[in-house]
Amino acid sequence: MKPRHLVMGLALAGAAALVLFGDRSPSGAISEPVVRARPAAAPAAARAPAPVPTAAAVLPLIPRETLIGDPSAHTPALFGAAAAAPVTQVKNEAPPPPPPPSAPPLPFQVIGKAVSDGQWQVFLARGDRTYVVAANSVIDGVYRVDSIAPPSMTLTYLPLNQQQQLSIGALE
Repeated sequence: MKPRHLVMGLALAGAAALVLFGDRSPSGAISEPVVRARPAAAPAAARAPAPVPTAAAVLPLIPRETLIGDPSAHTPALFGAAAAAPVTQVKNEAPPPPPPPSAPPLPFQVIGKAVSDGQWQVFLARGDRTYVVAANSVIDGVYRVDSIAPPSMTLTYLPLNQQQQLSIGALE
């Protein structure tokens, strides 16, 4: 047991003894507030500040129409603001039709290209997958390679049948 535990245990025992055996008789005296005399002639700078207004000094409530004006007239008078600009009527027109769907941007990066027997092959990367494509190849059932003619390759986005161009670099 550490010395501080022993000291805290003794203090706890002493507090318990005071609770059990202490004087429980009520004191008969009532404390009264001290009345202090004011100095006879205090200078003006040393005088106490003005008293805080009491409940009798609370101002009456002002009607809402006086503060913000008549809602139907659209002329708020809050904080002395000038009359509001007239409200213009908005025509209820149908929103314009959404634009026709279009193919998303091509998700491929060109890694390289090669030619063998006069036919081009392009090496594409999409995420962690690599594709080797030639003309008329279909990629994941979504893109079809229509033609490869450096410096570009033409692909068709099959769900919308839209053609897109991918730059593959110039002839080397």
